Amino acid sequence: MAAEESDRTSLPFEPKKRQKPAKSKTQSVVKSQETSPAPKKQPPFTKEEMAIPEVVSQRMIRRVAAFCGIPTALGITTLVASYLLLIYAKIQLPPIAVLLVNMGFFGLGVLGITYGVLSASWDENRPGTLLGLGEFGANWGRMAEVWRETRKKNV
Repeated sequence: MAAEESDRTSLPFEPKKRQKPAKSKTQSVVKSQETSPAPKKQPPFTKEEMAIPEVVSQRMIRRVAAFCGIPTALGITTLVASYLLLIYAKIQLPPIAVLLVNMGFFGLGVLGITYGVLSASWDENRPGTLLGLGEFGANWGRMAEVWRETRKKNV
């Protein structure tokens, strides 16, 4: 039992201690230049300035729920309705028609996410219009301008 305990506590090999080579003066100068902290660039905006205001984010969420939720619910409804027509009314719709209608509604739901975010007014003090067509145009223009500036900086 004592032999087992000693086997557990001792390593199968003893690590060798390395001797450090003597440093020359040039190595210490290079080392100090590498480790000196570079001046950090301050970001143009703070996190608080970059954050989406609570009013605007709630507005976006409501619009996404409407513009994405309604088409998605209609897509699910088409599947249920085609099944019920087949079972109770013995009306068999062409499967490709059900598929295309379903894909169309789900596709509108995906586009509704983008439209919901871009059609919301990004101004805290202005709620925007019901459909948000004007806001969509303004916000799309802002996004496109940022993309152009980013592309110019990367080239």
